[in-house]
Amino acid sequence: MVASLYWSFTKYQLPGEPEWIGTLNYEFMLTQDPFFWLAVRNTIWIILVGLPLRLLFGIATALVLTRKRRGVDTYRTMYFLPTMAPVVAAALAFTFLLNPEYGPVNAILEAIGVENPPLWFYSPDWSKPALVLLGLWGVGDAMIIFLAGFLDVPKHLYEAAVIEGAGGWRKFLHVSLPMVSPVIFFEVVTGIIYGFQYFAQAYVASFNTGGAAGDPQNSLLFYSVHLYTRGFVNFKMGYASAMAWVLLIISLVCTVAVLKGSKRWVHYQGGAFPR
Repeated sequence: MVASLYWSFTKYQLPGEPEWIGTLNYEFMLTQDPFFWLAVRNTIWIILVGLPLRLLFGIATALVLTRKRRGVDTYRTMYFLPTMAPVVAAALAFTFLLNPEYGPVNAILEAIGVENPPLWFYSPDWSKPALVLLGLWGVGDAMIIFLAGFLDVPKHLYEAAVIEGAGGWRKFLHVSLPMVSPVIFFEVVTGIIYGFQYFAQAYVASFNTGGAAGDPQNSLLFYSVHLYTRGFVNFKMGYASAMAWVLLIISLVCTVAVLKGSKRWVHYQGGAFPR
């Protein structure tokens, strides 16, 4: 980290030696790099869209799987299994499933009457939604954490709510949701950090569809993809180090903001917010 901080203030083009240039890397990044703010916007999009959907889908799935029914353990295992797939393998599988020419998804859409199905990873308008679908397919890790949270809610709280006349929705809103708010808080923090580092799925999807990193039309050029391109394709290690430190600062600021705001909506069974 100390070395990368030093390199961020240098012109370090491999192969070569670092040359001190002060804050020029940061100035170029914020004012002249034509792809920097595009990468920032793409990254913010995947966080603002993908993370809420991941939370909603994980909570809904966990709620369904809390009910004691025949085969519930099998269903829990089935929902969790996709998270065991390697990220690269999952991305390759989805580029095949969502292929607009021979993929089974578009074949099904055409069979049910959709005349112009999406081009998915081949379209700048549908490439990011396709990645969101990939993320929802692997929501089992969030589901299993929410499931543990819902199963840990004390039953006497539900009984008290029933005595007060609360129905299913009110029990969820005033009992279940507050009691699992620490789990939601955990998923929000880790989801934001993961979103800023989003790389493998977009990189694999871009190259597997015949394009360069970030294609189609830079719609998959996320911050980490841009950082990787600058550092390990263009070999501008000084500029890549500066981008890495900006990423660290942004992630830290967002995490601290969530930590500060969580005191208003995160509830613990002991009643106190941990220091």
